[in-house]
Amino acid sequence: MKKILLLSDTHGYMDDALLRHVKWADEVWHAGDIGDLSVTDAIKEFKPLKAVYGNIDDAKARMEFPLDQRFLCEEINVWMTHIGGYPGRYEPRVKAEIAQNPPDLFICGHSHILKVMRDPKLGLIHMNPGAAGIYGFHKVRTLLRFEVVDKDLKNLEVIEFKR
Repeated sequence: MKKILLLSDTHGYMDDALLRHVKWADEVWHAGDIGDLSVTDAIKEFKPLKAVYGNIDDAKARMEFPLDQRFLCEEINVWMTHIGGYPGRYEPRVKAEIAQNPPDLFICGHSHILKVMRDPKLGLIHMNPGAAGIYGFHKVRTLLRFEVVDKDLKNLEVIEFKR
């Protein structure tokens, strides 16, 4: 079993409330728009981190993190990218690949809109944790936390913070 904290769109913002949730996790996954590497450095002080760069991230972030991460967590095949779309409206860059080689769990950020939904056509779960930072149109900062047990996602929780 692994406890996962999933966040995105920090846009350079980190605070103690976020770090408390980092400490809960076994691993932290960041779905891009990090904004400043001080965010990921703070996370890495406490927990292992998997991250991708987003459209606002600079050359330093793009050198440290990839555009896409494909990996196994327990028995779940995960694909994380920043701009990915969602079921029925995948981004052109990922559309063919996701149809040919669908993961069990597809994660993206970018929209600042929290979504967790099934893609019945591809048989996967789509997650977007919303935005954990204070910049953007969103009114509430959000994260997701859950457990991965073998091939199952368990105890999914939405964490909300005021901006």
